[in-house]
Amino acid sequence: MKIKLNRILFSGLALSILFTLSGCVGRDSHGNPKGFIWDYFGKPMSYFIDYFANHINLGYGLAIIIVTIIVRTIILPLGLYQSWKASYQSEKMAYLKPVFEPINQRIKNASSQEEKIAAQGELMAAQREMGVNILGGMGCLPLLIQMPFFSAMYFAAQYTKGVSTSQFMGIDLGSRSLILTAIIASLYFFQSWLSMQAVSPEQRAQMKTMMYTMPIMMIFMSFNLPAGVGLYWFVGGFFSIIQQLITTYILKPKLRQKIEEEYKNNPPKAYTAAKKRKDVTASQKNISDPIISKPKTNRNAGKQKKRN
Repeated sequence: MKIKLNRILFSGLALSILFTLSGCVGRDSHGNPKGFIWDYFGKPMSYFIDYFANHINLGYGLAIIIVTIIVRTIILPLGLYQSWKASYQSEKMAYLKPVFEPINQRIKNASSQEEKIAAQGELMAAQREMGVNILGGMGCLPLLIQMPFFSAMYFAAQYTKGVSTSQFMGIDLGSRSLILTAIIASLYFFQSWLSMQAVSPEQRAQMKTMMYTMPIMMIFMSFNLPAGVGLYWFVGGFFSIIQQLITTYILKPKLRQKIEEEYKNNPPKAYTAAKKRKDVTASQKNISDPIISKPKTNRNAGKQKKRN
């Protein structure tokens, strides 16, 4: 159930990014970008791309890389904060696995749908009692704050004048590049592989297919866009790897230590489901109409006796 939920969340996140990138910045009748995000984020980024390319004579390819590095460095703390929240919940879930395992086994071995639903409800109640967020602590605010930067840089790399007619290391920035697409896919595959190293071998086997989701998505986006935009994803791949390395080898060990200290003086106990209410409702056979069940009395019996 948890793995399936994670897959749904991951797919939804990927689709949300695609829709956000296409929707944050509008286009006028000539196809040029417009709107609040473009005016206040995209135009400054486009200006700096042009500045590094023409005034410092670095060329548009290197200019896109430099501006992307600046933007990704600014929003990296938000990404790390997001990773910290999600990792805290996942590490807490791993620590409390002995508590949840009996319930998971009941879900797995349920002989009927009703029994399975009841066990799933018990698992959710146990998670709430233990303070575990089944969504992995994935708050939307840090992600939403990053979206305008991603969207603005995406369009700045695509619509800055001069990019489409330039080359970078033999790559035509105005056309699709198979070489750049392959490099981008390799970077995101490595990032996905790193993320798998942070989970248990059992979970790793179950989540193996997810390792290919992001690289395939990046192949689709990179191959269908000019290489100038591909450079944006190229730099983003390195930052994703850096963020994953920090999460796996710095954040997660600290979080494990934090969780162990939290439960040191108050070890988690086996979850006990709330006792079912005793059914105090009388059985149907004992329910009777008091008017009907009341013995009939003859009020005139005494009078009739006196007359006799």
